[in-house]
Amino acid sequence: MSDKRDLSDPVTLRIPQHILADIERIAAITERSRSWIIVRALRGYLATEGADILAIEEGRRQIAAGDVHAIEDVLRELSEPSSKNAA
Repeated sequence: MSDKRDLSDPVTLRIPQHILADIERIAAITERSRSWIIVRALRGYLATEGADILAIEEGRRQIAAGDVHAIEDVLRELSEPSSKNAA
């Protein structure tokens, strides 16, 4: 659990009424704050779709930097038996 030192400055955002209603119901049921519920939802997004977006951007950065491998080399490496895996 985070403490006050880990928190950002307040962030203001507009949330559609029907989503806010669900957040408030969940907060009441779980006896948590709206902020706690929203942070959990954001963490879930960042762990899935957000992580995919960041990985794609990292791949683009690597391509732009020339940090790439020819597909032929990768396929050849995959098809060659590895002496590391020998019994």
